[in-house]
Amino acid sequence: MTAALNADLHCHSVVSDGTLTPEQLAVRAAANGVQLWALTDHDEVGGQARAQAAAQAQGMRYLTGCEISVTFAGKTVHIVGLGFDAEDPAIRQGLVDTRGGRGERAREMSAQLAAAGIPDAYEGALRYVGNPELISRTHFARFLVETGVCRDTGEVFRRFLTEGKPGFVPHRWASLRNAVQWITGAGGQAVIAHPARYGFTPNEEWALFSEFKAHGGTAVEVVTGSHTAAEAARYADTAREFGLAASRGSDFHSPDESHMDLGRLPPLPEDLTPVWTLLADRIR
Repeated sequence: MTAALNADLHCHSVVSDGTLTPEQLAVRAAANGVQLWALTDHDEVGGQARAQAAAQAQGMRYLTGCEISVTFAGKTVHIVGLGFDAEDPAIRQGLVDTRGGRGERAREMSAQLAAAGIPDAYEGALRYVGNPELISRTHFARFLVETGVCRDTGEVFRRFLTEGKPGFVPHRWASLRNAVQWITGAGGQAVIAHPARYGFTPNEEWALFSEFKAHGGTAVEVVTGSHTAAEAARYADTAREFGLAASRGSDFHSPDESHMDLGRLPPLPEDLTPVWTLLADRIR
């Protein structure tokens, strides 16, 4: 399997903060020519059996996946796990613990929004939640668009849900070490997701990649829905510098919200090692 393979190894379903079911995602991915797929819901593996069955029904190969929320240098970083045993007790318990703070955080967000003149945001956000344990800023954003407070979800985040704005409540997630070790301990490969999004200084980013590799992380998303061509080239260089494999994923959430559709990404650079070549024995 070469770098030219149409692999999409990052997307989300209603099990976390997407709007389509695992089955609908599989149909969409296959229609767009995806050959190797992974569903990577946030901090949750509850959709894995459905996604694998749906992938096989559509003639696609499949890797288990998850996107784990991590706190690093005071910011939330996402680590994608691929090809792990979704029944592994350590990763399952780790994800339960990581999800645990979301409900309390959501109620605090709602209280802040109420103080800013937007009542009942918690109840409104719940209407968009497939899994109440995974209520997130995205669900609040959809409610604020529906009620006409903002034109689109991007405006919601700019006005209400980023640091320093009413409605932003930080949450302490898993440690980088724990997330990587849950994934590798369950037989998978750990990937730094969409690194251009974090806004780290050069020193902070160097520390992230260095610690990630020291803990056993092996790959970075080079081509992803939120990366520009220049950012993809930059993180291709980072992969070379740190000796990391490269991953590719749209980060698709919804037909109406996502920057990039499933399977529509450019290929990885030919000289990089695709992460799926490290997972040949885990592909189903």
